[in-house]
Amino acid sequence: MPRIVITGASDGIGAEMARQLAHTHEDRLQLTLAARHQSRLEDVAAQCRLQGAQVLVLPTDVAEQAQCRTLIAGAVQQFGGLDALINNAGVSAHALFEEVSAQDLGWYERLMHINFWGSVWCTHAALPHLKAGKGRIVAVASLAGLVGVPGRTAYSASKFAMAGFFEALRTELKPAGVSVTTAYPGVVDTRIRYHGYNARGEPAGVSGLKEDGAMSVHECARLILAGMDRRQREVVMTGKGKLGRFMKLIAPGLVEDMALAALKDDVKPH
Repeated sequence: MPRIVITGASDGIGAEMARQLAHTHEDRLQLTLAARHQSRLEDVAAQCRLQGAQVLVLPTDVAEQAQCRTLIAGAVQQFGGLDALINNAGVSAHALFEEVSAQDLGWYERLMHINFWGSVWCTHAALPHLKAGKGRIVAVASLAGLVGVPGRTAYSASKFAMAGFFEALRTELKPAGVSVTTAYPGVVDTRIRYHGYNARGEPAGVSGLKEDGAMSVHECARLILAGMDRRQREVVMTGKGKLGRFMKLIAPGLVEDMALAALKDDVKPH
């Protein structure tokens, strides 16, 4: 019976992964859902329980190390072990670096605590339990963690940090049989960019990226879960993402132009 923890499970990609897992595994799934908003978590949990899943809801702010450790301890106590950890919690941000005042730079650190340190702390707490059963780790990064995106210096930094950490960890865990899958979504049809930080560290309320042709949440979640099941090293989801990664090696200036072109005109640097 799979025992899985998902962070950032109250909406968006995390909630959709929970629903798809519940649909696939039905009454064989033991699922722990974590995020800051308990009422939204309870809604997702109810949908999963309708499919027969056993669900534990643990409100968690992954920016706090103690809460990350409490999350993993609670899941293990409830279900007797852990087979997979999906590090999905994250916050977005869009601001040109020069527009961020010195007194507002603190939100860069807050974002790093959520996106990077939250995944490190959860993974560290889960590691002994995952090694016991040759489990799976998933890190939901971003294409902004493969290619630096203008206006997203803080976000790209946090996702590049995730990519490097989990790449190194993957090699460390090979002898133990624990797989590490890093997912690199592009623009997905969620509200994450609208809730993310602006230059003042406040919810932006708008997206700075062009969102025509954004991937559906359902498809993104499906690809991540398929990668986890197959124990893939990485999941780069779009042709443009795969091309950009390759072109960065041979024509980095062109990739920079592509990144600029992805921004709306009113937020481009000049």
